[in-house]
Amino acid sequence: MKMAFEEVRLSLPHIELAAHLYGPEDGQPVIALHGWLDNAASFARLAPKLPGLRIVALDFAGHGHSDHRPAGASYAIWDYVHDVLQVAEQFGWQRFSLLGHSMGAIVSVLLAAALPERVERLALIDGLIPYTGEADSAPQRLAEALKAQMALAGKRKPVYAEFERAVEARMRGVGAVSREAAELLAQRGLMPTRGGYTWRTDSRLTLPSPMRLTYAHAMAFVEQLQCPVNLVMAEQGMLLAQPRFDELLANRPIIQSRLPGGHHLHLDDEDGAQLVADCFNSFLRPS
Repeated sequence: MKMAFEEVRLSLPHIELAAHLYGPEDGQPVIALHGWLDNAASFARLAPKLPGLRIVALDFAGHGHSDHRPAGASYAIWDYVHDVLQVAEQFGWQRFSLLGHSMGAIVSVLLAAALPERVERLALIDGLIPYTGEADSAPQRLAEALKAQMALAGKRKPVYAEFERAVEARMRGVGAVSREAAELLAQRGLMPTRGGYTWRTDSRLTLPSPMRLTYAHAMAFVEQLQCPVNLVMAEQGMLLAQPRFDELLANRPIIQSRLPGGHHLHLDDEDGAQLVADCFNSFLRPS
């Protein structure tokens, strides 16, 4: 299924972000948030299968065609939460739903738990909480992050002589994807450079986190969710492999579906996108 989208740039008070707009202007407002190192094309298959919604599929800061954060800034997960809230403000949406994949799902949970009065519904794909770290590991984690940050200036992004080589690299990357999915992400995520192509993404996105939420922190956000939540889990994805995952969902009023496919099941092929859409259509457009 094909569906036209509008390419827009959103001038927020602190940064300019790019996005794809899908659906009618008077549709149910939804902000779609992609995963780490992906971009708005993550929803190229799924968004057309969700009629009646006004979907703003963002490029997160540092991803796709969005601006990079200024020198000296970082990419903390809560900074993405602030970005999303500013996007909603720009559209004049006091209440909206969130459609999140992987890191985008995590950002969605943080925002919905922190400001429940703003978020109508959560539709999550193979993501719920960030990787956590306990207090005793914090000094070592900060040391590793600082060393990596100091070494970043001496590193260069990979350059691919041909577009196809970049596609093949993305197929093998974190959260491996199908060739068609890799092509969609690469079409938006690559830029020409001397010698071929390289990724638009900010190199700082690959730095290790200097600090992680503890498991108790993560649990607190899940416990504070007040809106309806619909979680799609990929049988060959990443979410089910997280430690203590069953404990996280125990006795939670969360709609849960396990679907065949990998971490990018909503993008890998049309059949997977349709299965995800079947889970979300009536949920995001309640009668």
